[in-house]
Amino acid sequence: MRDVYEVGDDRLLIVATDRVSAFDVVMAEPVPRKGAVLTQLTAWWLRRLGDALDHHMLTADADEIVAAVPELAPHRDVLRGRAMLCRRATVFPVECVIRGYLSGSAWQEYSRRGTLAGEPLPVGLRESDRLDPPIFSPATKAERGHDENITTARMAELVGRREAAELERLTRLVYGRGLAIAAPRGILIADTKLEFGVRGGRILLVDEVLTPDSSRFWPADAYCPGGPQPSYDKQPLRDYLAAERAAGRWNGEAPAPPLPPEVVAATSARYLDAYRRITGVDLETGGTT
Repeated sequence: MRDVYEVGDDRLLIVATDRVSAFDVVMAEPVPRKGAVLTQLTAWWLRRLGDALDHHMLTADADEIVAAVPELAPHRDVLRGRAMLCRRATVFPVECVIRGYLSGSAWQEYSRRGTLAGEPLPVGLRESDRLDPPIFSPATKAERGHDENITTARMAELVGRREAAELERLTRLVYGRGLAIAAPRGILIADTKLEFGVRGGRILLVDEVLTPDSSRFWPADAYCPGGPQPSYDKQPLRDYLAAERAAGRWNGEAPAPPLPPEVVAATSARYLDAYRRITGVDLETGGTT
């Protein structure tokens, strides 16, 4: 969850908060360091993708942000770690999703109909099975509720055929590089969603990139197809809420039940662990490497 501020006519300041949602409900309790993990992990990836594609990041360093926008000096401590100064772009109205494993909404549709976005997949796949090659599976961006999987043909109708082909190429490029970097670190990136925008006729990668909120990170040493996998994200929060709902103590709607401190701490630890495993350093000492 992010707050976005205009900085003049051509830049945006994106501030990732520690607010967290699950099952489309925002929790009252923040998850410490979550916003910093999302911002700094995105920055880490963008620095490793900049030779292959254009992106929106100018800087994610608070001192550099203040130097570029001196009016923000009183807010330096608030911005530190969680803010990114970006080029403004016109965002395409689609999520570019790529799936290397059958999970989430893709598994739900496949288990009912044997399809993904209405297109048939091979018979006999299990939940969490590897998809080789990975499937590009765009989705519409819903204002409320869940995004809807769409076909590549429908995507071409929305953004144009040439643009759709380029967005798929860039998505595969980012995912392929992510897989190559994460695998030696013991992480499977099961799927991810990316967003792109256009600025001056050039396509830019925007928003979050390969974070625990935009991707499924699975520990490779625990991978066992045939069911759901453990993940480096807010799974402790989802597990707690699911248990509360099953026990009849929550109806699944806002407001959410209060979160015990141990659930908040466990969720924060998952985010920090994901950052450490991907980057090789702790966020506290290496947040801007």
